[in-house]
Amino acid sequence: MSATEIINAKTQAELARRRLTGTVAELQTRLRPGTLASNAWEGVKDRSGDLADDAVEAVKARPVAAGAALGAFLLFLARSPIKHAASRLFGDDEE
Repeated sequence: MSATEIINAKTQAELARRRLTGTVAELQTRLRPGTLASNAWEGVKDRSGDLADDAVEAVKARPVAAGAALGAFLLFLARSPIKHAASRLFGDDEE
């Protein structure tokens, strides 16, 4: 090997070492727990926004069905107070 070839090989090795060092630094930044959590949170926010938009479009497309479903859900949540009121109204409590 000539001196020129050795110098070129050392230069190429140094350039490769610098690229590797830069890649390792970038990976350390990307794999930091705070960065991972931030990226995950951004993904969740984006996805939840898409889901909300889809839900709004579904309600706009079928408002009667959405209203009926909401009413059924509210009745389900209020079943205990409704049952209590009905038993007081129609009960045979003679006091």
